[in-house]
Amino acid sequence: MLIIGIAGGTGSGKTTVVGQVAHQYPDTDVTVISQDSYYKDTSHLTYEERVKINFDHPNSIDFALLKEHLIELRKGNSIEQPVYSFVEHNRTKETVVTEPSNVIIVEGILILTLPEIRELFDIKVYIDCDSDERLIRRLKRDITDRGRDINEVLDRYQNTLKPMHQQFIEPTKAYADVIIPTNRLNEVGVKILRSILDQKLA
Repeated sequence: MLIIGIAGGTGSGKTTVVGQVAHQYPDTDVTVISQDSYYKDTSHLTYEERVKINFDHPNSIDFALLKEHLIELRKGNSIEQPVYSFVEHNRTKETVVTEPSNVIIVEGILILTLPEIRELFDIKVYIDCDSDERLIRRLKRDITDRGRDINEVLDRYQNTLKPMHQQFIEPTKAYADVIIPTNRLNEVGVKILRSILDQKLA
């Protein structure tokens, strides 16, 4: 099994790159796991309290569960992946059964921050993108897909996303084996990742 970690700032284009890399392979060959599924369960908090959580800090992620699940997948066992609701800022009561496959792609802004998670990745990728471009993408996504108010998005970006990116996410570029800039469609970077998968799946 090959486990690839794909990190980068919010709105950097991680999901787009993952889609471009993985879409040409059967689901039985490539499995994609999102860090977002592993936000900690906050059912003990009120909605008002959950809204105030710093979701861009490593403490917001249940890394222990993610590590456990990656180890189980490498052993050839299936896992029950959590389902997260961005509307409720909390996990739902549902899970998704995820089967092991030849290639596991894990994507998320914080997945390279912890050494014990990094060591589980055979290849570490960082998606690099201009901060203004990331903000524009984040605005469009949060307003259109997650029902956020523009003032809420801008406030969160200024007070949380930007400082957390500088403190925790940008430094993880140093751990990457491959860095892909995505201010434009980076076909070369995508081809490199596809060639790695082709060798594994040949």
